[in-house]
Amino acid sequence: MGSGSLEERLQMLEDVEAIKKLKARYCLAVDDRDAEKTASLFTANGVWDGGSFGRYEGTDAVRSFFRSVPERLSFFVHYVSNPLIEIDGNRATGSWYLLEPCTFAEGNRPVWGSARYEERYRREGGEWKFEEMKLVSLFWTPYEEGWVKRKFVQDP
Repeated sequence: MGSGSLEERLQMLEDVEAIKKLKARYCLAVDDRDAEKTASLFTANGVWDGGSFGRYEGTDAVRSFFRSVPERLSFFVHYVSNPLIEIDGNRATGSWYLLEPCTFAEGNRPVWGSARYEERYRREGGEWKFEEMKLVSLFWTPYEEGWVKRKFVQDP
């Protein structure tokens, strides 16, 4: 653990835990298809950048995107792990791994997805929010073929 007073170190641990809970609320909101809740977890100018899935800036754009997700993915469950979170006052950065079993709506195709989230957070009014979330895809592969035979499928 770093240097600093006991109070500073305790605050850092509380901030890390709050960001872990923010990420858990994000996964739950997305999996529940709750676009309102998902958008509320971002700052007013927050960015969700999914690479080939699109880039959306501001809560209205984020909300609109997440409303449309079920048209592209009829099923999905987010499993995130390995958080690396660094706190710097009212700002923080984080990195997580994602494993996502999902079904692409077009063709009803079962797919395994894996990515890394690279994130920036900001504390607003005592509450941590996403300032930017970037999805760095590692693979999106047909369930029956796996990532060895075909690493990427056409985006939905």
